[in-house]
Amino acid sequence: MAYARSQLVSEEEPGFFHCVSRCVRRAFLWGFDIATGKDFEHRRQWIEDRILKLAESFAVSVYAYAVMSNHFHVVLRSDPAAPRQWSDREVAERWLAIFPGSISNRDDPACVERATLALLSNTERLDVIRQRLGSISWFMRALNEPIARMANREDGCTGRFWEGRFKCQALLDEQAVLSCMAYVDLNPVRAGMCETLRESQHTSVRHRLESARSSISKSLGRRSRDQALKPVAGLDVDTLAELTESNYIGLVRWTGLQAHPDKHGKLSAAEAPPEGLWSVANHPRE
Repeated sequence: MAYARSQLVSEEEPGFFHCVSRCVRRAFLWGFDIATGKDFEHRRQWIEDRILKLAESFAVSVYAYAVMSNHFHVVLRSDPAAPRQWSDREVAERWLAIFPGSISNRDDPACVERATLALLSNTERLDVIRQRLGSISWFMRALNEPIARMANREDGCTGRFWEGRFKCQALLDEQAVLSCMAYVDLNPVRAGMCETLRESQHTSVRHRLESARSSISKSLGRRSRDQALKPVAGLDVDTLAELTESNYIGLVRWTGLQAHPDKHGKLSAAEAPPEGLWSVANHPRE
């Protein structure tokens, strides 16, 4: 039995949630459409970029995501209390970064400042915005609406792009969060789209691997060998601090190597560990 989202998502308490959005009729509006021969792969990058951008403004941390050809998954942690600690100016600036409103030119500091001052002068509006910046529903709204408009504009059409708002499932303990994160990161593998984590495009696990490789290059091996598992974007919280980044990647690899009875894809057994992985955490190779 499905529950109303208001019964799952508290406006006061922090929590983890697994959210899913699908294209209308499950059409392949982000990937290669066999029926029409059109390739919409570039739209998957739109969604990934938007997810990471929104995390910079909302009090929402992104722990996992996977953008497929006709739907996407995100594992989010909301913290509705965090915006209450932000100054009025910070709230206004974060909001305008997502909803520019009357800002006609972001490169014009005077134009941006006028819009900011207009918000700062309206305390009731700021209170509403403060609440919205801690909301999962507003995060998903700010994600889905612009993508639909961009896709419809590109296709020269109007009408519904998503089959509904989004589906949401509360994750009530750490085991549920980690299981869901691994499930989300392995979506392309289970769908038979790739056989290695490196090839798993538009997923948070690939983002973690690339970030780790980049950090190693910059620090020349001086990075901590036991870094806690953190969100890929958003508020830096220690909710899953007992698990290291390398432990999690190992968990995803081990899970992906197991055959699933209802899926036809799995990781290649011959896949080598990601380059430099053992330099960022103390973790057994197998």
